[in-house]
Amino acid sequence: MTTPGKDTAASGRIDVDGFEQVLFNHDTRTGLRSVVVVHDTTLGPALGGVRMHPYSDENAALDDALRLARAMTLKASAAGLDLGGGWSVVIADPARDKTEELLRAHGRFIATLGGRFIPVNDVGTDQADLKVIGREVSPVCDSGDPSPWTALGVLEGIRACLRADGSDGTLAGVRVCVQGVGNVGSALAGLLAAESAELIVADTDPARAADVAERFGARVVAPSVATATECDVLAPCAMGAVVDDATLPELRCRIIAGGANNVLAAPEHAAALAARGILYAPDFCVNAGGLVFLEEQILGHDRAQSEQRVRQVGSRLAEVIAQARRTGVTTTDAAVELAQARLRTAPGA
Repeated sequence: MTTPGKDTAASGRIDVDGFEQVLFNHDTRTGLRSVVVVHDTTLGPALGGVRMHPYSDENAALDDALRLARAMTLKASAAGLDLGGGWSVVIADPARDKTEELLRAHGRFIATLGGRFIPVNDVGTDQADLKVIGREVSPVCDSGDPSPWTALGVLEGIRACLRADGSDGTLAGVRVCVQGVGNVGSALAGLLAAESAELIVADTDPARAADVAERFGARVVAPSVATATECDVLAPCAMGAVVDDATLPELRCRIIAGGANNVLAAPEHAAALAARGILYAPDFCVNAGGLVFLEEQILGHDRAQSEQRVRQVGSRLAEVIAQARRTGVTTTDAAVELAQARLRTAPGA
């Protein structure tokens, strides 16, 4: 297990400056290869996902973990939570490599941080996996799936974007393309269907896409054409880097708001979207509902209070959009400033 410092970063392509802790682990007995990143604990312990994915190499895994941990710090701060940001990734194929021994080894790895990192399920893991990890480390967020709450926050974020775009926020007849219908995407599809939105879905798993389409009356498109599909709202709900140099010119939506993290492949894509007249809901603002729910669980609050706080995602996003328009900056810049202002003024900062 190693902690890369400036020399390690300088010898590779990834900069770890500004992160509190970056740890690699290789457990030879189980074959576990994993990374835990703690970005910032100014506001509280770092909460972050356990992502299991067959990355091409350790650099790709670290790059993903760094991006996600930084986004989690911004998400928690912008949402007004007393939590910090972190992330962990396991380099493995969840369909083939996931075992109890592997998960428990990752739990023992997390335990070495002494409570500075609190894990929750993410891509490739679920609540049952967190319970296994929880045999080796405490606390873990295994008492409720945050995915439906992430979806609820995204729903309210889409509503805020529609209002900012000149409508009354009604979703009836609004054409939404949900890209990725896993835990968050399928929950969002259900919420949108209940509001009579016109649904389009895409997923790398054709059977999953077909199932969601049948349940909610959606039209299925291939994942390769999802970003080029004509719609009012593109809702990315799978892996990140959805908007890049290749997909940006083909976008045929007026709003982007979804549950995925790191939707923009590069920071400059925020300005490119604005130049095209596409309203972008910064991912760490619009997908904060799950994180809000998790803090509510940690605090022991009931479902009604949790729902009330999650629905405030829409009002916070509306503030970000209004601030961006007042100051002439991108919505991403406005959201980052909101988060960083709170970090700067936190006690002990």
